[in-house]
Amino acid sequence: MALTKSARRAIRVSARKKVFNDRRKRAMKDAVKELRRFVVAGKFAEAKKLLPVAYAALDKAAKRGVIKKNAASRTKSRLSKAVKKIS
Repeated sequence: MALTKSARRAIRVSARKKVFNDRRKRAMKDAVKELRRFVVAGKFAEAKKLLPVAYAALDKAAKRGVIKKNAASRTKSRLSKAVKKIS
């Protein structure tokens, strides 16, 4: 248990930020999963429509520090390559 007033405040702040980070991470993972599901199924039109949604989710997660910038870039690259393969 935190003893000082500032430590107690830091615990509250980190708990509040965790909720936002978890929400951002879940949105990112859901967007990527949905896109990959369409790629595996061979549904080109739907996958192409979801690509900007996945990009936005990845960029927002990277901007907020949920994932690293290069990890977001690598994932975006792999997604775009997967979408191009089925076209």
